Amino acid sequence: MDATIAAPEPADIEQLVQALDKAVDGEVRFEIGSRALYATDASNYRQVPIGVVIPQHEKDIERAVAVAREFDVPILMRGAGTSLAGQTCNAAVVLDTSKYMNQVLDVDPDRRTAVIQPGVVCDVLRDAAEAHGLTFGPDPSTHTQCTLGGMIGNNSCGAHSVMAGKTDDNIESLDILTYDGVRMTVGPTSEQELEAIIQAGGRKGEIYAGLRNLRDRYAEHVRQGFPDIRRRVSGYNLDALLPENGFNVARALVGSEGTCAITLSARTKLVDSPPHRVLVVLGYEDICRAGDEAPAVLATGPLSVEGLDERIVEDMRKKGWGLEALDGLPEGNGWILSEFGGETVEEATDAAQKAIDSQQGRCVDSRLYTDPKEANRVWSVRKSGSAATNALPGEDESYPGWEDAAVDPARVGDYLRDFRKLLDDYGYRSSLYGHFGDGCIHGRMTFDLSSREGVAKWRRFLDEAADLVVAYGGSLSGEHGDGQARAELWPKMFGPELMEAFRRFKEIWDPRGRLNPHKLIDPYRIDEHLRTGPDHDPLDPQPLHFSFRKDQGSFSQAAHRCVGVGKCRSYASGTMCPSYRGTMEEKHSTRGRARLLFEMLQGDTLEGVWNNNAVHEALDLCLACKACSQECPVQVDMATYKAEFMAHYYEHHRRPRQAWTLGMIHEWARLAGRAPKLFNGLTKLPGTAGLARGLTGMTPERDLPQFSSQPFTRSYRSEPPKDNRPAVVLWPDTFNNFLHSDSLRAAARVLDRLGFEVQLPGRPVCCGRPLYDYGMLERARWRLRQVLETLAPAIEAGIPVVGLEPSCMSTFRDELLNFFPQDERALRLAQNSWLLPDFLVHQDGLDLPHLKGTAWVHGHCHQKSGSGMAGTQSLLEQMGLEAQLPDNGCCGMAGAFGFDGEKYPVSMRIAESAMLPSLRDVASDTYVISDGFSCREQIRHGSGRTALHTAQLLDRAFGD
Repeated sequence: MDATIAAPEPADIEQLVQALDKAVDGEVRFEIGSRALYATDASNYRQVPIGVVIPQHEKDIERAVAVAREFDVPILMRGAGTSLAGQTCNAAVVLDTSKYMNQVLDVDPDRRTAVIQPGVVCDVLRDAAEAHGLTFGPDPSTHTQCTLGGMIGNNSCGAHSVMAGKTDDNIESLDILTYDGVRMTVGPTSEQELEAIIQAGGRKGEIYAGLRNLRDRYAEHVRQGFPDIRRRVSGYNLDALLPENGFNVARALVGSEGTCAITLSARTKLVDSPPHRVLVVLGYEDICRAGDEAPAVLATGPLSVEGLDERIVEDMRKKGWGLEALDGLPEGNGWILSEFGGETVEEATDAAQKAIDSQQGRCVDSRLYTDPKEANRVWSVRKSGSAATNALPGEDESYPGWEDAAVDPARVGDYLRDFRKLLDDYGYRSSLYGHFGDGCIHGRMTFDLSSREGVAKWRRFLDEAADLVVAYGGSLSGEHGDGQARAELWPKMFGPELMEAFRRFKEIWDPRGRLNPHKLIDPYRIDEHLRTGPDHDPLDPQPLHFSFRKDQGSFSQAAHRCVGVGKCRSYASGTMCPSYRGTMEEKHSTRGRARLLFEMLQGDTLEGVWNNNAVHEALDLCLACKACSQECPVQVDMATYKAEFMAHYYEHHRRPRQAWTLGMIHEWARLAGRAPKLFNGLTKLPGTAGLARGLTGMTPERDLPQFSSQPFTRSYRSEPPKDNRPAVVLWPDTFNNFLHSDSLRAAARVLDRLGFEVQLPGRPVCCGRPLYDYGMLERARWRLRQVLETLAPAIEAGIPVVGLEPSCMSTFRDELLNFFPQDERALRLAQNSWLLPDFLVHQDGLDLPHLKGTAWVHGHCHQKSGSGMAGTQSLLEQMGLEAQLPDNGCCGMAGAFGFDGEKYPVSMRIAESAMLPSLRDVASDTYVISDGFSCREQIRHGSGRTALHTAQLLDRAFGD
């Protein structure tokens, strides 16, 4: 096997691109921006690829591989790019199947199988199977975004492996392609079938003959040298070729990390999915004691047995993340989370109670969760895993690199004690958690990878950690694969004979060494190609507009927050990331944008700090929904990064016309508010309407906004103060004041009816929210300073500021503090500014009006990512309404975003991804509620329904 692969020359690259463009129907991307996007995964490693191909179908893969073979360039298959061992970054042509080849092709409930394309997301397959009471067993913590192709490559497992095993246990057959162009379907093979294949000759016969010879020569070495544990993921699966295992070529290829063959499709097995599940959480004195008891819990027949230590909980509290879930944990400093299933809730509960009974006197505390929502909240603590301990202000960075070793479950407790001692000896801090029912231990450790001394120390630690695992009869990897992070350590675990067998296995499939080279066989050193190694010296530009107080004033540190988990690539739950859901493009995910910012500051791929068009293109489609600031496990705040970048980018470029119209909506609205009837009339005339659209860049697909007949601030006059009435400042935001003034009038009436003295700011003010998208940060800062000066008496007096528009209140709690972190007035305003529903539910003794019926509620993104929807739900329920708050994601409007002619199609795709389909199922007599101006506009445009603001609903209830 030729292990030396020379990088193509520029002339060859041009010819390669031309050949690929001609050959494939999909997308060929060799520009530097696309290459930068794929330079890293979720690991410690970084290698800029030669280029990227996005295939539309299997023929595209065959053609792309044929062109690569012609030019003798390597190929790297990639799914969601969430791998932690560096196996999905390489100097190769990347084939990304996640955009187009992402379908479940068939579900056969009778055979209990499914046929899938490699880019299909794990949860998509699981959801399709659930329709038949079945599921795909393996479910890594990234199951909302990881792809089946990636799971097949890594032999992924997940929390329910005690129920269903690893991915290789759940693959019936694979349709594969070799680098030399042979396509075949592989699976279990009888001796008669094996002989027939070999006798038929050809390249397939040659491969099978080589595999048979390999089996015969190394069978005893495999039987004796492979650890006898369920979570042995390290090494090629040569045990699958043994006669007793049915010469299963498909299983032999699972876990080969794209180094042997390319998966075109797979037939997976499906298993029963218990219709009812409950969760038991057992608290122990520490995580080691929890490890001791895991086998006893496993013996009671659970679907999963997961471990969790106190450090994850402590770090989540430091971040203020997931506090509601943490408050539900039982007492202890180490926990076991164990799920039980049954045909009925009672059956599942009875099984769970046996586990609790088995731990009486052994655990500190226990709790049983039968409510699925409550159980899912607690599960989120475990799923936060590696990211929970990352990006803690003022603390050392944590990294993967030794995060998933596995031992016999019966020895977990003792292994954890020895491993903790090893960590202490090296002075490393780490969370510890994992799949205790299968003996797989995860952790994210405070390695120093930025200095040569730190890297040398890390290498010594890895050697000792590997020796420890081998001494316990374990596996270097119990789930994530080996890639570059552990392949160099294979000889410690397997010895020389098995290492030679692995080399021959690779040569049988890929004799030229062109599939994901140097990741398992002839591996790169563990300390090569480090993403932030000793030579990493990123630019850290100054001055900045924002303080970046959570990142010690460093934009570089902020851009480095992303650890590549890829939760932003999910499209089935939460809000993050709406533009990814609308495009299925990596560059329009939160992770993709963070990666481009990282590469921009590297300076060796993307040139021009603050002046890079690839970065601008990616950020321009960001809706600034702020969901990532809460839903991302490391709280990447892309809305802030976007605003900072745009402010500097437009120092070199002309701002688009939308910046001076939609961005300056406050000024234009004040002007139109002087004669709203005249303005509305003009915009309905064909000539002036077209002129208005041309000037503003508004899409012709939407109606031009119509201004209220009279702004709220012009018509409203406060009543004289009444004795003992508490005062509130009602914030007259631009949108409700000039465009939906009925909302503010309703709010004033409601607050008055509930006994409050309603005040207004002493002069026209605006939080400046629309300015941020266009980087007009000096103007935004000036407006917020004006707000502080105007509201100074109310702030000093402790008078609450109550608003109707979530984006405005979000500005007071976020951007205000980012601009003025040391200003006491800013802090007090941030702490005492409220959305109307949140304010009301925090007041005691209010005589709220009552309504009967059902309310369907869509939360504004800034509301969901800030104060949350609990206040709105509680308020509606106190009014007597049945509140429905579906997981609708983002509406896709985002202020000016949905009005922009170039962004309108994406806006509507986002709306159609969840919100609009849900709304179409809502009964006509159901109240449709949304507090965001943008959301109400999108609801009206996309469904024809009129959404009420909560203030209007309350006002209507008082009127009734």
